[in-house]
Amino acid sequence: MKKQFNRMRQLANQTVGRAEKTEVLSDDLLQVGKRLDLVKQVTHSTHKKLAACLQGQQGAEEREKKSKKLPLTILAQCMVEGAAVLGDDSLLGKMLNLCGETEEKLAQELIQFEFQIEKDVVEPLYELAEVDIPNIQKQRKHLAKLVLDMDSARTRLQTALTTTRLQTVLSTTRLQTVLTTTRLQAVFRFKVISYFLFQDQLSADMYNFVAKEIDYANYFQTLIEIQAEYHRKSLEILQSVLPTIKAHQEAWVEKPSYGKALEEHLTISSREIAFPIEACVTMLLECGMQEEGLFRVAPSASKLKKLKASLDCGVMDVQEYSADPHAIAGALKSYLRELPEPLMTSELYEDWIQASNIQDMDKRLQALLAACEKLPTDNFNNFRYLIKFLAKLGDYQDSNKMTPGNMAIVLGPNLLWTHSNESGNMTEMMTTVSLQIVGIIEPIIQHSDWFFPGDIEFNLTGCYGSPVHTNHNSNYSSMPSPDMDQSERKLPHDHGRRPLSVATDNMMLEFYKKDG
Repeated sequence: MKKQFNRMRQLANQTVGRAEKTEVLSDDLLQVGKRLDLVKQVTHSTHKKLAACLQGQQGAEEREKKSKKLPLTILAQCMVEGAAVLGDDSLLGKMLNLCGETEEKLAQELIQFEFQIEKDVVEPLYELAEVDIPNIQKQRKHLAKLVLDMDSARTRLQTALTTTRLQTVLSTTRLQTVLTTTRLQAVFRFKVISYFLFQDQLSADMYNFVAKEIDYANYFQTLIEIQAEYHRKSLEILQSVLPTIKAHQEAWVEKPSYGKALEEHLTISSREIAFPIEACVTMLLECGMQEEGLFRVAPSASKLKKLKASLDCGVMDVQEYSADPHAIAGALKSYLRELPEPLMTSELYEDWIQASNIQDMDKRLQALLAACEKLPTDNFNNFRYLIKFLAKLGDYQDSNKMTPGNMAIVLGPNLLWTHSNESGNMTEMMTTVSLQIVGIIEPIIQHSDWFFPGDIEFNLTGCYGSPVHTNHNSNYSSMPSPDMDQSERKLPHDHGRRPLSVATDNMMLEFYKKDG
């Protein structure tokens, strides 16, 4: 207690300038000390945030136990279990199984990554922030105490020496003072030696800290290197599974057909005629050839939506729609209208329009035939199929009131349109275009046997256009060879907003005239 009191008194005397004060550290070491405090603050904060980034719990827990607690592992297990429920026969089941296996591999990479981060970065940062730097700071505080003790011993010694000089008479008191002075000199020498020894040790530790800054900085380089390696391995896992996933997707037959490119749909389904076209045509041949206003009368919106959805998934109840041919006709029109590229192709748009402007009918027919022959194989086959059906529908025009001209009016704008963004009176321009398209479609229907000689089998699949594969066990098509001759294929042009079929409204008078 007395020693502590003397230290406090010495500290107070130094503070008010009444006692000699020894500097604890040199100016250089004081700067090192300030930097050391900043480094501790930064590394402590970085360690805390980095540890929070680790998904696995820190500590000496077994790797397998850590892995089971990872969100990725839980997700992988959920996907694999879901795949087992759905079965390997479904596309979704296959995708879930592949993705589950992939997520499990990613989880293993993640746990390995976190182990390395914990070992090579987190733990060294903790050691630096919570052990090494605090030890140096404790040494600084201890050195400050040694300095205070040394200064206190010096002060007591100086006081004793002064007292000895004042006592000139040999006496018992003087003898005691000399003995005290001798003892204080010994204590002071011990304090000085202790101070310098400890100061040297602290200085060495502080300079070592400065020298090792490159080692401390290397922790962060290691962090980036481990992250880079982890992401490289994760990317390799993902890239290795992507081709398999894409192959399953591309081989799956049951893909939506509405809004999809004709070439893509035919390639995937291994068909010659688009499924919605064949399905609707074969059903109409059975139940709609004599229906008045076919393709002109609008069907129920809800029933049309349902039919399109059923065609999209390759399932159709023939009996349900046999009593509503207008819904079937509407579904066929919708398919043609929603094609990204018109069936008669945008590339040949000018050829068709120029042919329609020819007044001489024989020359017009020759020009139209030339344009037909330029169509890609897929477009040609489906266009021929559709025209042959429309010609057959025209045989019943006395009942259904659908002459070739009327069919051209309601179907023409769904077979050919332009992606042009030209400004001007849109209504007038669209009306003109619709009239030109009628001048294209009507003569082709009228002379269908001249354009497309020979008979055609409409029900190619033998069951009202139902898909070749009717169960999930057979939902994969053989993938086309990369070396397949694609000379007849044409990539679809950019999607554009097609003009509305104003012909139905603007030429209704002509329609009724032709109906008589």
